[in-house]
Amino acid sequence: MAGVTAEIALGITATITGTNDLGSPKMRIEPISILTQFTEGTAAVGQANVLFSDTRTIAASATENIDLAGALTDAFGTTITAAEVVAIYVKADAANTNNVVVGNASSNGFVGPMGATGVYAVKPGEYFLATSQSGWAVTAATGDLLKIANSGGTTGITYDIIVIGRTVAA
Repeated sequence: MAGVTAEIALGITATITGTNDLGSPKMRIEPISILTQFTEGTAAVGQANVLFSDTRTIAASATENIDLAGALTDAFGTTITAAEVVAIYVKADAANTNNVVVGNASSNGFVGPMGATGVYAVKPGEYFLATSQSGWAVTAATGDLLKIANSGGTTGITYDIIVIGRTVAA
């Protein structure tokens, strides 16, 4: 099995300015910088050994279920059977006219960051990212399908997906 290491970074800086009778007030949020790191392994929080990435296309009004336990293959052709997922990234192509909808499989749904029935609509050119050092459980045959859907019936959509996980629950 291939070794996986990953770094996922988040940075936020923000300033609000305004005007009033006596000047131009300004408030700045101090920069927030978070680096989530995953080292190679399966036994501990913050470790990963599964990586799936792909660019995919879904027809108008169509959906697909990403089977996280036993159907995907990694870049080396090895079948992935995740016991936990620690990061999910979905980026909608900027040329899409419809949203990429993530979540809410009708059966055997992956209960990840949005629960069993939650969804997140990724607008064209935007992305969805969720991470968990401790991971979200994947249950083969009963809780392993990550649904991806096209929000519209007129055109297809294209999206990038990255799933990072581990084969043993921490």
